[in-house]
Amino acid sequence: MTQARFVLRESAKTLYRHPTIALGSVLSLTLIFLLFMIFWVAALSTDRFYTDMLRQVQMEVFIAESVTDSGLVRIASAVRSIDGVDSLRQVSKEDARQELARLVGLDLLVGYDTLNPLPRSMILTVKQPSLTVAEMMRIEQTISVIPGVEDILYSRDWLVKAEQTRSAISTVGFAIGLLILLTAVITSSNSIRLMTRARGFGFHQMMLLGAGRFFVAAPFLLEGFVIAGISALFGWLATWYGHTRVEFTQFPIVLPTAKYILLFCLSAAMLGAISGLLGVRKLLR
Repeated sequence: MTQARFVLRESAKTLYRHPTIALGSVLSLTLIFLLFMIFWVAALSTDRFYTDMLRQVQMEVFIAESVTDSGLVRIASAVRSIDGVDSLRQVSKEDARQELARLVGLDLLVGYDTLNPLPRSMILTVKQPSLTVAEMMRIEQTISVIPGVEDILYSRDWLVKAEQTRSAISTVGFAIGLLILLTAVITSSNSIRLMTRARGFGFHQMMLLGAGRFFVAAPFLLEGFVIAGISALFGWLATWYGHTRVEFTQFPIVLPTAKYILLFCLSAAMLGAISGLLGVRKLLR
């Protein structure tokens, strides 16, 4: 109990004697963690937007003119049995004609009721795990060998570019996240190092009298833990306040859940404790 009281007292004393350093450390870390939170929210929002766009990806299977109604039922049954297919909607010649009229604004086939040249087709939706280039190509190849299938169309090029863009964003975001965390460690450890200079002589005397290295370093570990934890909380509060003030109609902003926010603050605090250890490593030699 006495040792714990000493650690708490020394930590509070350091923060009290060096308020400008402590405040500067909190502000700088808050800005760093705020930047990290912005990238985190941007990554979550981009992923949600990407997922919503993928849900709109459909595959259209065109049926040969020679296929009978019974053959159409057989093709539909075979397509439904393919792993990854979520739903199937059949489009008749008349449905295709109405869709064409809706797109161009007038019926181009007036007078051709018995000679409708538009093909029959099936529009497929794919389950979420299968909305990848590799899985869509697998489904396309499986459908293409079914007798009676004439052609298959879907947004293949867009899907390839979307996956490449998502991969690039993930890689860049991971690198930026590591850079931000490294900056946080350096900033926090430098602040702790400045605080230890004025009291280094006293701690050396304590070590000469038999105090352990961890006991001497504990106040600074606690200082780093508290400063980084408070900074992470302030960074999250600033992010949440910005979220309440900014809104996009076509691009929803996604915030992390409370569980991940708590883990983020705890991780930031632990990172601050590690920074405190780095800041006093010369003192412990």
